[in-house]
Amino acid sequence: MRVLPLALAAVLAVVPAACTPEAEPPSPDVLTVGLPEPGSLVPGELRDQAGRTVASALWTPIPPSAATSPDLLTWTVRPPAGRFHDGTPVTAKSYADTWRLTGGSLGAKEITAVDDTTVRIVLEQPSGEVPAKLTAPAFLPLPGSVLVSRDWAGFSRNPIGNGPYRLASPWEPGRGAKLVRVTDEPGKPKEIDLRVGDPGAQYDEVKAGQLDLAVEVPGARHEAMHADFADRHALWPLPSAGFLVFPLGDRRFEDAAVRFAFAMAADRAALAKGPLGDQADAARGALPGERSGTCRPCSHDPAAAKALASQGGFSGETSLYFGPGEEAWARALAEQLQGALGFPVVAKPRHEGNLDGPLAITVQAATPGETVAALTAATGYAGAGFGDLVAAASSAPDEEERAQRYRLVENQLLRDLPAAPIWTGHGHAVWSPRLRNVVSAPFHGIGLADVSL
Repeated sequence: MRVLPLALAAVLAVVPAACTPEAEPPSPDVLTVGLPEPGSLVPGELRDQAGRTVASALWTPIPPSAATSPDLLTWTVRPPAGRFHDGTPVTAKSYADTWRLTGGSLGAKEITAVDDTTVRIVLEQPSGEVPAKLTAPAFLPLPGSVLVSRDWAGFSRNPIGNGPYRLASPWEPGRGAKLVRVTDEPGKPKEIDLRVGDPGAQYDEVKAGQLDLAVEVPGARHEAMHADFADRHALWPLPSAGFLVFPLGDRRFEDAAVRFAFAMAADRAALAKGPLGDQADAARGALPGERSGTCRPCSHDPAAAKALASQGGFSGETSLYFGPGEEAWARALAEQLQGALGFPVVAKPRHEGNLDGPLAITVQAATPGETVAALTAATGYAGAGFGDLVAAASSAPDEEERAQRYRLVENQLLRDLPAAPIWTGHGHAVWSPRLRNVVSAPFHGIGLADVSL
């Protein structure tokens, strides 16, 4: 190995630093935002916080108050008017056409534009969750051009929304894009510079005053975040949760004691810290929202888990299956289960057909009803009286009663345990002192359109 003279090595070490200028502070009228690469910028395909952040500037969502119903079966929606960034008008037909294409989770049998300002939705079953559902990105309006062309890849590179900001040029993978404000408003940024990069580096840039906002904080910065950004950080729940789904048709899992054994063998806190990289919390219940009661199967109790597995007569090797995106935490979970229960648990990629072991899944849902629908679809669970409980919760006339009834639904899910709750996702952001009105909303995150300079 050739060794450079010390003097020459010292000179070479200085040269890069001397030739690399320090990053300039943000412009007074420009909001600079650091984010990872979004998976998609098509509203119906948004699955990550980066995509939701960009959409918050490009689109104006429907307020919950825009949807009303006398019977929770037929809904009248009066969405906000305006224009898309391509100059075409945003009408009730824009929403109706979009929802018929992407709004399957509404459970609607009819979606009709009554006139230019009104959409009528007729549901298959009464539901009070419609106003909350309509605020989700999947229900943002799409212009007629993409609804006709169905060129989703092209639209993801150059999305056309109806919000206060528009793309100045198509999205550049690995780099980002610039947004410009459609109409001036005092205190609001005239431009938003979206920069794709490493979350750790972006965190440091915000701390150094070279970036205004970072919308993801890596796990290694979580402890420092509270000191570095004491009053300039936010955390919020994400519409994602991890479950271990049991094969209820498999005789080995018929006994609830066995399902409880698997659930209580899981060390959720270790999963959240380890393979989930502090981007999730240990699950405390089965449905979104705070739960006042104890979630017994959410507790980590290896001794009780082993006793329950023995009580249920479970022995021998079992598989634990996972789909795309679940491998890291599923493999770690399999190791935990094997260590606690004392028999081999082998993590394997999911295959078509019946599975001979539990399945790790991620559920994307912002309302209790959406989570219940996803879990029943994944497990085929139909316990005694469960359908009636779900129908009563969904059709409750007000939010408070609906929440109470969904807790009864959750109690049955946690008692019969067709799926064990493992984790719930959370988002986090940090920002510079020059920003004002930085607000995070549950399941949505930071709204860029709300930020002031």
